[in-house]
Amino acid sequence: MTAAKNTAKDTIETMTTASNEAIKDGFEKSMKAVNDFSAFHKDTVDAVIASSTTAAKSLEELNAANLAFAKKSMEDSVAAAKSMAGAKSVQEVLEIQSDYAKSSLDAMMAEMNKNSDLMSNLVKDTFKPINDRFSAALELMQSQR
Repeated sequence: MTAAKNTAKDTIETMTTASNEAIKDGFEKSMKAVNDFSAFHKDTVDAVIASSTTAAKSLEELNAANLAFAKKSMEDSVAAAKSMAGAKSVQEVLEIQSDYAKSSLDAMMAEMNKNSDLMSNLVKDTFKPINDRFSAALELMQSQR
């Protein structure tokens, strides 16, 4: 009977030890997963902040460029009006108006190209941190398989 009790006791101790180790391993894996998720979440929040900061700076730059263009256009417009007011003939007024229209159109096209580049950079730079986080999320999901 003593041998049977010792065998039962040994079996219970072995099962208890194995159970405790399994619980400990499971807890450690769970804590690692929680820590990994927390780090991933922090990096995602940092990416959103970086994205927002980039967007704000880019929009500020775009607004400053548009304001500068509007100011220059107004100044050119006033200068053309003064030139036309001082013209000696209708022919001279038409030449001033033609030169002003051509230069205004050229300036507008150049400004549109500049704004297009600024907007393209804004979108690319703003979404880069977010795209990087999506890539990291995909990598994380694939590593969990």
